[in-house]
Amino acid sequence: MLTVTDDAVTAIRTLAAQNDLPPQTGVRISSTTGESGATALGLSVAEGPLPEDEVIEVQGARVFVDSAVAADLEDKALDAQVTEQGQVQFMLANQPG
Repeated sequence: MLTVTDDAVTAIRTLAAQNDLPPQTGVRISSTTGESGATALGLSVAEGPLPEDEVIEVQGARVFVDSAVAADLEDKALDAQVTEQGQVQFMLANQPG
């Protein structure tokens, strides 16, 4: 199962607390199609999961994973960092161990 680092938990909770979003707000990971037609992963703020989403909740931070990509993320960890410009950048990495 996708794991969520402490930094990602903090970033998700901060995003969810903005703009008077509902308490079930989290981030959603799904497949997207880029301009070149290639398939990639996308991450967006979502007010709640879609019916087919896998829901991961860690310390109040919610991640909704599209069932179409859930198997591909089983051995991954969602991490986050703040850039020099103050923006949050999410990334996927292999789980430690």
